[in-house]
Amino acid sequence: MKDSHDMQDAIRAITRRYFFRQAGFGIGSAALSMLLRRDLFAAGAANTAPMPAASPLAAKPPMFAPKAKSIIYLFMAGAPSHLDLLDFKPKLQQYDGQSIPEELLKGQRFAFIRGVPRLLGSPYKFQKWGESGQEISELLPHLGEIADDVAIVRSMGTTQFNHAPAQIYMNCGFQLIGRPSMGSWLTYGLGSECTDLPGFVVLLSGENQPDGGKSCWGSGFLPSVYQGVEFRSKGDPVLFLTNPDGVSPEVRRQSLDTIKDLNEMHLKSAGDPEIVTRIASYEMAYKMQTSVPELADISKEPAHVHEMYGTEPGKRSFANNCLLARRLVERGVRFVQLYHRGWDNHGTSAHDDIVNRLPKLCRETDQAAAALVKDLKERGLLDSTLVVWGGEFGRTPMNEARNHSKFLGRDHHPRAFCVWLAGGGIKGGVTVGQTDELGYNVVEDAIDVHDLHATLLRQMGIDHTKLTYRFQGRDFRLTDISGNVVQKLLA
Repeated sequence: MKDSHDMQDAIRAITRRYFFRQAGFGIGSAALSMLLRRDLFAAGAANTAPMPAASPLAAKPPMFAPKAKSIIYLFMAGAPSHLDLLDFKPKLQQYDGQSIPEELLKGQRFAFIRGVPRLLGSPYKFQKWGESGQEISELLPHLGEIADDVAIVRSMGTTQFNHAPAQIYMNCGFQLIGRPSMGSWLTYGLGSECTDLPGFVVLLSGENQPDGGKSCWGSGFLPSVYQGVEFRSKGDPVLFLTNPDGVSPEVRRQSLDTIKDLNEMHLKSAGDPEIVTRIASYEMAYKMQTSVPELADISKEPAHVHEMYGTEPGKRSFANNCLLARRLVERGVRFVQLYHRGWDNHGTSAHDDIVNRLPKLCRETDQAAAALVKDLKERGLLDSTLVVWGGEFGRTPMNEARNHSKFLGRDHHPRAFCVWLAGGGIKGGVTVGQTDELGYNVVEDAIDVHDLHATLLRQMGIDHTKLTYRFQGRDFRLTDISGNVVQKLLA
């Protein structure tokens, strides 16, 4: 009778799982040998050099001719009030202080409003800007200056009315954590044209991180090499960017080579594809020690650029992040997302109302957002860069008046809100969609989150129905099972 070891060998020889496991190791090792060629990792290599073919971030051809190569998404976490910024409603002014018609409240849920609330007209004036006559609030005068380059969508809607799930839904196409974000889908589908910076970069400003946390830029079930990499606008842009005292670049290179050899041995024994991601991440980190300090040093920009953006080098600010975003797309980064948190204007105090807080937020963001569009246009980059601005939902036409607060504010409102877009093949100077006379419901050209995602992917040369990834037995995509390209936005 054969001993147990012989019996196990015989079983392994006829087991499907064992065969494919071993075959997978061989394929993985072949790919890894291309990924880890030492000559591809020379320090300070130009960021326009081609990526190795086996790299998960190697540039990939689009499905069809794209209108844009990069996206800069300005995410206003907390949900800006569309009724005070981009969707003027004279009737709301006329009926200010009156109770909202009860038929609009039937079957509706609100985060904080109770009973029958009163309508709240905007305390701000609107005016028409540019040849297109885009109607924009006095709180956004710099946006008014670029009105003819911007498309305003006034008919966005979402299924979520709490911040965290709404932010995750707006970024990932699904309200629960675990799905890949749009930036991850894009770098998975298109790779990156930059070899010494991540393909997907995240920049934060405002009060804190968004309510949805890092899931907003996570890679979900995609390999983790596609998740967003957070840069800081104050201090070292990336933690541990510099070598510790006593560690020279040569020693760092030798250490990485040794770790690479150990990881390669581990890959052969375990077959975990995340090991390839780990090795690629180590090498990217090594390259970033050279590329990131130069990138993040905005002090070398001309004085007129700082004046245009309102930047202050060394300060953590949305303005600095907008300038940094331009520098990132110049270097070939595929997707840059800026989060500015603080737009949750409920009106419980002067810190979160629409009379004191909302104007402050607009002063923090309006100049820099408009400057980004102007700067890209002057440099010939706006045609290839798609800029998007917006939050996760809108605000109610009614005053929240939580606990009888005397400060003016608005509750969460998923049924209608606004975004604006510029560049990347988007038609400038147009308004798409319309809400009713109170700004409560969409009445024309309703656009949901999946429609917006489908449109952005289309401009990047991707058919949203064909960018898929098989997970747990079925194909997933950013737009789930819906989504239509909004043709009225396209030039």
